[in-house]
Amino acid sequence: MNWIHCPFFFNASFSLTTQKYYQKTTANLTFANNMSQPSTSSKPAAVLLADGTVFYGISTGADGTAVGEICFNTGMTGYQEIFTDPSYFGQIMVTTNAHIGNYGVMDDEAESDTIKIAGLVCRNFTHKGSRTAKSADLIDHFVKENKVAITGVDTRALVRYIRKEGAMNALITTEVDRLDALKEELRNAPSMEGLELASKVTTNEPFYFGNESATYRVAAMDFGIKRNILRCLAERDCYIKVFPSHTSIEEFTSWPCDGYFLSNGPGDPASMEKEHAFVSALIEKKRPVFGICLGHQLIALSQGLSTYKMHHGHRGINHPILNTTTGLGEISSQNHGFAVSPDDVKNAEGVELTHIHLNDQTVAGIRMTDFPVFSVQYHPESAPGPHDSRYLFDDFINLLKSYKQ
Repeated sequence: MNWIHCPFFFNASFSLTTQKYYQKTTANLTFANNMSQPSTSSKPAAVLLADGTVFYGISTGADGTAVGEICFNTGMTGYQEIFTDPSYFGQIMVTTNAHIGNYGVMDDEAESDTIKIAGLVCRNFTHKGSRTAKSADLIDHFVKENKVAITGVDTRALVRYIRKEGAMNALITTEVDRLDALKEELRNAPSMEGLELASKVTTNEPFYFGNESATYRVAAMDFGIKRNILRCLAERDCYIKVFPSHTSIEEFTSWPCDGYFLSNGPGDPASMEKEHAFVSALIEKKRPVFGICLGHQLIALSQGLSTYKMHHGHRGINHPILNTTTGLGEISSQNHGFAVSPDDVKNAEGVELTHIHLNDQTVAGIRMTDFPVFSVQYHPESAPGPHDSRYLFDDFINLLKSYKQ
């Protein structure tokens, strides 16, 4: 069978038809109910976009309403890592993979202590995961943390709509009889552009990770750091002290270490003016600095480069990257809605392009020519994968080794 042409797996006219159905229908939930798998709840639910478009489904999480910027992730696996990634704080997640929850969750696969997404929209939500080694079912975490989730939604049509119209604010709700009133609440929600969110997810107190007797010591700034970043550093013989995002440059640099790490995190990097100055001062210490995602953007902003909000961002685990230094390609995991200006990188003194996204030619990595500083827009620590970019941690270790010598 030719899967690409099989109408069951892909039918563009069907997607467009269902999209129009959801936009125009406000009462009839028959289609959504018929297309959804059985749920512990039969309560109707809705996705309301900022432009007034409505998609219907069935509640599979907490009752109520969740507001945030709507985005989508195309990963075929790794839903637990996505939902617990602090970089998604304040966002409503649409998963393009048809089945969510089907293998449960594992405690050691979480990227943080709690679910960080504002809410979930999916096609089919499985309440009983099939993996025998699971710690719990995904639904247990949504119930425990009182998170709104909607299943039975035509996510194919919804994602096509977001790709066309761009990421925007939205809400998901079980209060389908109050949609007109909720539109006003949605209008008053702040835009992701200009929003500082790292302070909402950073650690309250400094903490340590790894073996205290390790060869290298790294001071990490937590703008929403993922646990697997710490694991990747610790696996390479690093002992890490993680600091809250509000830490002063004096306190941060007072801990004896060999280099600095700037983490991923949520929100608009341009809004973090204090952090721009912090990173600029940090670079002047002339020790190795490695930045990922938000950390990458802050390094660029500290050098006078600008960032911009993308149309719908990059979120998935199959994004192609070209390493312009080696000429080699790599498949990467990405999660960002802002990017560094390519024109600014091209015209900057002391900064050069090291990685480029092959789908849209956006900046995926930079390095400084006069300081041991480099960064990437994507996630080399990616769990569950791919692991093509893990060499970047080795590059950081080599800089630490050179500094110690």
